[in-house]
Amino acid sequence: MSPGFWAGLALSVLMLSGCATGPNANPRDPLEPFNRGMYQFNDAVDRAVVKPVATVYRDVLPSPVRTGVNNFFANLQDAWSFVNNSLQLKGEAAGNSLVRFGVNTLLGFGGVLDIASEMQVERQTEDFGQTLGYWGVGAGPYLVLPLLGPSTVRDTVALPVDAQGNLVAGVSDVSTRNSLTSLNLLSRRARLLQASNILDQVALDPYTFTRDAFLQSRLNAVYDGDPPDDSEPFEPTVENPVK
Repeated sequence: MSPGFWAGLALSVLMLSGCATGPNANPRDPLEPFNRGMYQFNDAVDRAVVKPVATVYRDVLPSPVRTGVNNFFANLQDAWSFVNNSLQLKGEAAGNSLVRFGVNTLLGFGGVLDIASEMQVERQTEDFGQTLGYWGVGAGPYLVLPLLGPSTVRDTVALPVDAQGNLVAGVSDVSTRNSLTSLNLLSRRARLLQASNILDQVALDPYTFTRDAFLQSRLNAVYDGDPPDDSEPFEPTVENPVK
């Protein structure tokens, strides 16, 4: 499914969310019945296909190889982080992202080695959803996307732009591009194997736990780890963007 599909889905959710809100609905999750159904679908696919493959990936490949794969894709993300840090007027963070990408690409064999971290150049990962949040676009309702998992309306609308910033998407050979995309997703899932096992053991309601953890994580990401006090709820606006 294309990023444009997700943007269209987000717009549909915006129109439907007011109708779906009941008296007991979580204000951040007005489409909870839909989201729970999608969560169950994603969980079934994950348990049947994705998790077993990710487990084999983790068990077969040596740790240094998996680390190199993680570093490679994180280096590509640094290039997109440079763009988004620049759009958010974060000069130091943008400079660090650019230095990281240049050093790791040139000296780290295309990013397989993370030389920049050894040089203590800080990584500040940013995507276009965070950029929209910085400039005043509210997160909107929580939304669980088919196969992609937790999101918000804002982050879903940002997907087509983030897709354009993904350097893997620029690979002309289709088979190579698809292989790299699959490897990236597999690497991400393998890193979450332990966390998902713990979730199964301790969470009374995995859906609610996942939703709340995701929303808090995205809030921290938009505010660079310093979100406003819960006692003073704040939604950024164009006139009062995140500082």
